[in-house]
Amino acid sequence: MTVFIRSCLPAFLIASSSLAIAADAKLVADAIRAEATRRNDDKEGRPLPLASHWCCGKHPLSEGWAPAHQLRLIEEGHYLLPWFAHPPTEAQLGKEGLDAFLKYYEEPMKRAAELKLPLTIVGTQWECLLSAEPYIKLEPEKNPNVVTVDGKVRKEVCPFGPVELWDEVGRKWTDNPQLKRLQAWYPDPPLVIFLSNNEHTKLRWHKAEESRRYLAKYGKGKDDDFKRRVVAEGWIERYRALQKGMRDGLASGAWRERALFVGYEAFGPDHMGRWGGWPNYSLHSKGRISPAPLMWDGGSPSYYTHDWNPSRDYTVWSPQLEFMNLAFMLREAWKLNPNFWFEFSVWDGYDGPRREKEYPSPRTLYRMKGQAYNPERYGGFVQFGIWLLRPRAVREFRGWVFPAEEGLPYFMAIAEAVDRVHRSDVLRKFWRQGELVPNRARQHHYQAGIPDEWKGEDRWFLLDASVNPQEFPWELHWEVAVYSLALVMGQAPERQWLVYAHSPVKERKGVKLTIPDYQQITVDTSPAGVFWLVDEKAGRVEGVK
Repeated sequence: MTVFIRSCLPAFLIASSSLAIAADAKLVADAIRAEATRRNDDKEGRPLPLASHWCCGKHPLSEGWAPAHQLRLIEEGHYLLPWFAHPPTEAQLGKEGLDAFLKYYEEPMKRAAELKLPLTIVGTQWECLLSAEPYIKLEPEKNPNVVTVDGKVRKEVCPFGPVELWDEVGRKWTDNPQLKRLQAWYPDPPLVIFLSNNEHTKLRWHKAEESRRYLAKYGKGKDDDFKRRVVAEGWIERYRALQKGMRDGLASGAWRERALFVGYEAFGPDHMGRWGGWPNYSLHSKGRISPAPLMWDGGSPSYYTHDWNPSRDYTVWSPQLEFMNLAFMLREAWKLNPNFWFEFSVWDGYDGPRREKEYPSPRTLYRMKGQAYNPERYGGFVQFGIWLLRPRAVREFRGWVFPAEEGLPYFMAIAEAVDRVHRSDVLRKFWRQGELVPNRARQHHYQAGIPDEWKGEDRWFLLDASVNPQEFPWELHWEVAVYSLALVMGQAPERQWLVYAHSPVKERKGVKLTIPDYQQITVDTSPAGVFWLVDEKAGRVEGVK
């Protein structure tokens, strides 16, 4: 519609309108660049968030997610972190054709260079090459995969195998003609994030004694903490070797210097305490909740309502409550790696009608209960997560062929939540300087097997609400009517709080929320979420747009 309207304008108005767009795009790009490169410990406070995505628009069905369309959204004033698919191999380029490669990459990359925008290069799990030919056929002593006690090689990488092959494989991903073209078109980006799907099969710590190498080095009978630690140390060495190879393969000095390597789920465990078996899916050990900040430059844990488990946006088993576990883990991550890039990935469990046949999505299940599910509710759900942890970026997931025309209204709910922070003086101030308020009147309801070392950490930030269950502890299937949290600034008696509340299922009037160490306030809530500014000195509660 915008293009049609402009085509009807006189030539001089078209020119002036284009100049205005160009000027606005530059201002937005300047802000994106400033926040993407701001340090975690910047004196002004936390970097403001950016919106991004996993679906890169390489397939004809999903072309609307391609970089050319992202840049149009930036020109319209949205604060996005642009994302490109990792360039194709020579074999892939041969199938796709050079014209398709140039159409997807050249003009958007050059436009990103004009605006000096940061970039994300979205890839697969890079180490997967180690479980393919020629590496999978190497003799057991030289094979980077798990070698079992009886000498068989499994297609899963091993934390005790040869390190040099990880470096070699890393270089293959970046030392190639296609990536060199990108660097030639944009030689000096302020930041390049290489994003890994990080889902390749690897040896689990509780199966360490199935590895011949582990037994030869450590023997049988070591305790769980020991196994988790040595497996983690093995991964730290190998994943850093992989990333070194990728960095060394880059042709541009600026790309080498400004590259960050970020892994999906390279953070956590957000499921800590939810059930007794959670330690099997964790690499915590004495003194360290996670090795991720030493393995990676950044992590993107999943804030998902899955279609394969009962996590929902309105129950105790929810991303909102699981992510409360991550608050203390983020502080620890920054101690281990002050420059650690923390973002998170978002999904509502819907990935199109074909998958619905096997896994009905939460969207479908909500509607079967008579609940509305729309972008507003999705935005309210996402907004709780971003204000809980204040990430560098929020990255939505959809499948690689998901059509943009169907997904864009939901993605724009994320973009608008991010834009809101940039555009509101109140929200921007609290994002940068506010302190998340713990609710120490309650414990987190996930308490299974919490190690003594972390029992004293604040893990509960939900404000007490009059409409939520009043019996404690809560069970996983119980419904949570209102999710709310508070950030505080200043000292008594002149404190201010930013309160955020969303009620996923329906609007609620006159909800009583208790701000710890202050008093109860009465607010209205909605699925889209509502902000309230509470002023102690003035005794005032007012809405924030």
